Amino acid sequence: MTKMIFVNLPVKNLAIATRFYEAIGCRKNEQFSDHQASSMVWSDTIFLHLLTRDFFATFTPKPVAEAGKSSEVLIALTMESRKEVDAIVEAAAGAGGKADPRPPTDMGWLYNRAFEDPDGHIFEALFADMAAAGSGQ
Repeated sequence: MTKMIFVNLPVKNLAIATRFYEAIGCRKNEQFSDHQASSMVWSDTIFLHLLTRDFFATFTPKPVAEAGKSSEVLIALTMESRKEVDAIVEAAAGAGGKADPRPPTDMGWLYNRAFEDPDGHIFEALFADMAAAGSGQ
């Protein structure tokens, strides 16, 4: 079986969150979506499950974090180019998110920018030229 990752995120407004993730390039999988959850497909092996806060709470005995007030996790998404990094950050900002909650990183071989979704979850979009990284550039 292929290894996969399912990232579950609590959201305040499922419709707004779903539109945001569609705007940054995810596809909604209706088969695993309902009034409490949207299954958003990033790739064949990476899925972002948007869960209403009440539904999310049924999966954990811990209090549900407020992503806009504290960091819970940083999710990094690799991109094919620096241009794609810039494009996803701009798409995030245009869809109700926030671009660059911290300064971008440009190490030549690695280019990284961040964005927040409408609930405050932070994502990093990065492009890494691994051949250049291995050469010490």
